[in-house]
Amino acid sequence: MKPRSPSPFTLGVIQMRMQPDIAVNLAHALSLLDAAAAKGVQVVLLPELFNAQYFCQKLDPAYMDIAEPIPGKTTDVLAAKAKQHNMVIIAPLYERAAAGLYYNSAAVLDADGTLKGVYRKMHIPHDPLFEEKYYFAPGDTGFMAFDTRYGRIGVLICWDQWFPEAARATALLGADVLLYPTAIGWHPSEKAAFGADQVTAWRTAQRAHAIASGVYVAAANRIGHEIISGDGLEFFGHSFVYDPFGRELASLDEHAEGVLTALIDPRAIEDTRRNWPFRRDRRVDAYQGLLKK
Repeated sequence: MKPRSPSPFTLGVIQMRMQPDIAVNLAHALSLLDAAAAKGVQVVLLPELFNAQYFCQKLDPAYMDIAEPIPGKTTDVLAAKAKQHNMVIIAPLYERAAAGLYYNSAAVLDADGTLKGVYRKMHIPHDPLFEEKYYFAPGDTGFMAFDTRYGRIGVLICWDQWFPEAARATALLGADVLLYPTAIGWHPSEKAAFGADQVTAWRTAQRAHAIASGVYVAAANRIGHEIISGDGLEFFGHSFVYDPFGRELASLDEHAEGVLTALIDPRAIEDTRRNWPFRRDRRVDAYQGLLKK
């Protein structure tokens, strides 16, 4: 592992609305990446499956045609954009690894356009309108952190965000920030009764990761009402960045598209962990039960 860099960097988090046309979504993402560069962003996060509507609402093998290899056509376009702006891009895509073998993945493109690696979503949900086990194999990469031009970043994807083990394992790899591309929303019929509490629970879980592991945590969600099955899903946005003390640095509401920005300062990680030395006091000799169901 490389020594921790003392240099801060500017993180950008993109919140966007997806259309049925993949080409339209890619073009829109490219315009938002340009906007991020204009704000001085050095590392930028796109939402989960950013170039498509959330097709996992129903079982239909035709949607598997969306999957593409990494590297491939979309990562080639994004690599050129990364090089143009000297900007690290985290690009979440439906990955085709082989015939009939698909993953929910995130490609990490360094600021010179090189592919640093691919993280494959480890935890795969199976719920009404979130039929991901049909489309995605469980990730086989393990938890990962990537050394980029500006800092060491950890990438996890959506359902991973509910698991403290995933956050801890990735933080232990030396990540300065945990990045969660996300597609999370309401069943419209449940929004009135549970909507506010669902958003609060989602954000609280990840704020806790920031505090417990002493790292920055950010999530990029989509917005908009996408109807692919039944009443569809209303994606609730609320993308955010938290610092290692659990303070909110930036956020958006459920309606706005745009680019959040926040300064990621590794020195704040050092300072926070000195005052809250959770890592020092971990009892790794007593945690064997965590490896059992």
